[in-house]
Amino acid sequence: MSLGCWNYDRTRALMDGSVQPQGIDLNYLNMPVEETFFRMLRHQEFDVAEMSLSSYSVSLGKSPRPFIAIPVFPSRFFRHSCIYVNAKAGIKEPKDLIGKRIGNPEYQMTAPVWIRGILSDHYGVPVDSVTYYTGGEEEPGRSEKLKLDLPPNIKVQPIGETQTLAQMLLDGEIDALYTARMPSSFRTGGGRVKRLFENFVDVERQYFRDTGIFPIMHTVAIRRDVYEANRWVAQSLYKAFLEAQRKTYEDLAETAALKIMLPWATAHVEEARREMGDDFWPYGLERNRKTLETFLRYHFEQGLSKRLLTVDELFAPEALEFFKI
Repeated sequence: MSLGCWNYDRTRALMDGSVQPQGIDLNYLNMPVEETFFRMLRHQEFDVAEMSLSSYSVSLGKSPRPFIAIPVFPSRFFRHSCIYVNAKAGIKEPKDLIGKRIGNPEYQMTAPVWIRGILSDHYGVPVDSVTYYTGGEEEPGRSEKLKLDLPPNIKVQPIGETQTLAQMLLDGEIDALYTARMPSSFRTGGGRVKRLFENFVDVERQYFRDTGIFPIMHTVAIRRDVYEANRWVAQSLYKAFLEAQRKTYEDLAETAALKIMLPWATAHVEEARREMGDDFWPYGLERNRKTLETFLRYHFEQGLSKRLLTVDELFAPEALEFFKI
């Protein structure tokens, strides 16, 4: 069975073979997320793949539904740090975004869905109060991977065939950028591109304290024909992802020698546990119900879902309950 997934600490045991899904000979294809998403969503090339939570939610509006997910979340990220602004655009606080030109690599991309929802819920920036510009962040020619049918109050325009969002932000052709990847112009722009929340760690920590939400970016989706032919694979894969994650938790707790290249890794892990609990990156449905419900509401409010999806229709039932003795 082929699995398209990036190289994460929490999935590395699946990639190196030290964890094997029961009954499955897994071929782990290590690719950056943009490639995995493109190939799975456009051509369904893999049996299983890491997938944008937003793209997966969009796919649930298709008939027949091409994928079914398991409640594994290889990517989670607080996204307050990912709102970049042109320093001369006059954006000092979130409400200054109203009426501005906002870049998104893709409107349906999960990171901007979270950003738009958080800005609306917590800072009074309505989703339809800006104009969105979509296209390649660093390379020209990027288009939406999925065809969208948005309500008329949502204003989305593609950028030019030779333009990139990173350069447009630097040049002031857009005022802000909601994205997942740090734009090159933030690193090289000499201060002309800044973060909206420069104290983002404090802001994100308080957001978690207030909401209990650690935003989910990606899930794991099985091609539906593969699942229907062998429905047992959902639980087998889920158990394997859990075991791989358990090994990572053990590595993070190791103090004899640091297994990750962060000098104060131990302090960071201890802080995460104090703030978020021992299982600070939870898999499964119930521990993530509020986070998923919030995301699905954002998805619907932003015109990406035609109806408000429910959490209980997201995942294969075989990965939600287990035998007991």
